[in-house]
Amino acid sequence: MDAMTYRTIDALEAKGKRVLLRADLNVPVKDGRITDRTRIERLCPTIAELANDGARVVICSHFDRPKGKRVPEMSLKPLQEALSAALKRPVAWADDCIGPQAEVAVAAMKDGDILLLENTRFHAGEEKNDPAMAAALASLADAYVNDAFSAAHRAHASTEGVARLLPAYAGRLMEAELKALDAALGNPARPVVAIVGGAKVSTKLDLLGNLSKKVDVLVIGGAMANTFLAAQGHAMGKSLQEAEMHDTARAILEEAKAASCEILLPVDLVVAERFEANAPSRKVGVDAVPADSMALDVGPDTEQAIEQRLRGASTLVWNGPLGAFEIPPFDTATVAVAQIVASLTQSGALKSIGGGGDTVAALRHAGVAERMTYISTAGGAFLEWLEGKTLPGVAALSAG
Repeated sequence: MDAMTYRTIDALEAKGKRVLLRADLNVPVKDGRITDRTRIERLCPTIAELANDGARVVICSHFDRPKGKRVPEMSLKPLQEALSAALKRPVAWADDCIGPQAEVAVAAMKDGDILLLENTRFHAGEEKNDPAMAAALASLADAYVNDAFSAAHRAHASTEGVARLLPAYAGRLMEAELKALDAALGNPARPVVAIVGGAKVSTKLDLLGNLSKKVDVLVIGGAMANTFLAAQGHAMGKSLQEAEMHDTARAILEEAKAASCEILLPVDLVVAERFEANAPSRKVGVDAVPADSMALDVGPDTEQAIEQRLRGASTLVWNGPLGAFEIPPFDTATVAVAQIVASLTQSGALKSIGGGGDTVAALRHAGVAERMTYISTAGGAFLEWLEGKTLPGVAALSAG
């Protein structure tokens, strides 16, 4: 969709208004402690801006998968303190997201106050996008702001239903994400290179199909490259690959050719007999993988070929590592290419957008996450957008 057809909070007269802010506070927690506060930190600018403008900010979010029941360990209560610390101001709490407890808490608010509601998924109506649940949420507010792009691929009561009942706006994080995605594939500066890695072709069929029609060069790495190489007749030894996807891989290559998209597959690989840290490894050509070995990374010649394409590009979209980056030395190519991307981005030659769980972890591992143009932490929503799908939570913002 056109990324510019939604309203932002620039158009919201916030003072004195009750603003329902859909956040994504589904942060990783281990032993009761938050292990990554990125989502909280990225949310703070919108909350602070609305509160400073005199809005009464009512925050709702899901957390984990309680399946419509009240599960104490999936409460958002621990996020109250974390939000308050990040914002450096008090955040009130309501023990429910709809009904009397939520209504009383909202009624007690003054201009500039911030309130966090309990987990929306404690109600079965959330994931069913139940009109009654959406109406109950809407009754708490005068306006709706969605700052949870990462939940925008779900048509839930708090992401889609309520957006159709109140004046709806994109928060600053949602706005930044949509601008980045527009720069990546909507109206990108060309040439556009996409790097797609990861384990399976089968999970990224829609992605590969859409990208082959949208980008100029499609770099395929990770274990999915093994499937493409095997489909071309290369013996891949013990490498992870999907034999049942060979016909599909050949069809993708043909479609890309018809769309004048260059597909860049590995020309050399790093192989080892065992998949373990610092296992003895060596570089081989794609036609020389030993029968007792597996490909675990792309080789230096492939790195150079990727670098050459990147130096001629204006935009990069990156989803998925080039090798088994979690285990040294099979992180070598991913780190090397990430360093090149960061350098080109910093010099102003390249606009670089990365996203998807493993991608974010790989770019952080390479130490370049802060040096990319934009890193999306949205996971599934980022992928569905790259696949060319309409995201209900975004579509609802453009409806008003």
